[in-house]
Amino acid sequence: MNLVITGVAGFIGSHLAQRALEDGHEVTGIDCFTDYYPRLFKERNLSVIRTDPRFSLIEKDLLNLDLDTVFAGKDVIYHLAAQAGVRASWGEQFKIYTDYNVLGTQRVLESALRTGVGRVVYASSSSVYGDVTDFPMTEATAPRPVSPYGVTKLAGENLCVLYSTNFGLSTVSLRYFTVYGPRQRPDMAFHKFIKAILQNRHPEIYGNGEQTRDFTFVRDAVAATYTAGFARDVSGQVYNIGGGSRVSVNTVFDLLRKLLHRDIQPKRTDVQKGDVRHTAADTTRAARDLGYSPRMTLENGLAEEIEWIKDIYTVAAGGGNGC
Repeated sequence: MNLVITGVAGFIGSHLAQRALEDGHEVTGIDCFTDYYPRLFKERNLSVIRTDPRFSLIEKDLLNLDLDTVFAGKDVIYHLAAQAGVRASWGEQFKIYTDYNVLGTQRVLESALRTGVGRVVYASSSSVYGDVTDFPMTEATAPRPVSPYGVTKLAGENLCVLYSTNFGLSTVSLRYFTVYGPRQRPDMAFHKFIKAILQNRHPEIYGNGEQTRDFTFVRDAVAATYTAGFARDVSGQVYNIGGGSRVSVNTVFDLLRKLLHRDIQPKRTDVQKGDVRHTAADTTRAARDLGYSPRMTLENGLAEEIEWIKDIYTVAAGGGNGC
């Protein structure tokens, strides 16, 4: 089959492309290499698939690309491209989020409809829920995002439902819960924690560290994403994709210190605007419709991420320097 992956050079997108290529599909990747984090990381992500003859890369943003030409004859669009980051989405930066996360999604859906694409799989986020009191979160839980980023991801979900309901375009939205693992973005907590500990620095933990997250290993998230492109009777649906490893940030930090054999203490800083207190995913619906069953334990997943980070940073004894 012929697949398109937007945001292909990113954390989840590059893993998804690798999985699709291993299964024998043709993959067209789109990425504009925004400056949200250094291009070096995305280039490394793509290094494992660039030489595959069934992979082609289009370096352009979705706002200026002739999507009809790209989407013509394609079977599934995996729409992962987005401006990431909760904390950076406030103030003047909000326009970047509305452009990429809302307008970009609307352009993808319009083109998919015109060109007869079989399905659009949209990467959403647990950030759409906000601070809720009922746990675990089900897809029926009323979304009340507490960050501009969450607002834009929810807008993208709503657009998918609109195009499915009004025009019959097959769409599936996946609400990822804190994905981690090899290739994780450098602005994300685990990446920052591991790098700092390896370099004998004191990582920042926001607040008291008792906030909890449902952590999801990247290959588990990719398995659900890949399946969502082909599953039957799921059009217009929204699914939670969690890892079943809900623990506090303090617990994760202690586990990292154990795995790295370093007795580093964290530096406590203020709680950040837009950060939710707790997340926990009910994945019953994804298990039923997508056969989703997360397999990676948190400790083993962290061990894999540690090895990847050791490989990308030069760390000298007692200190070091990074990319």
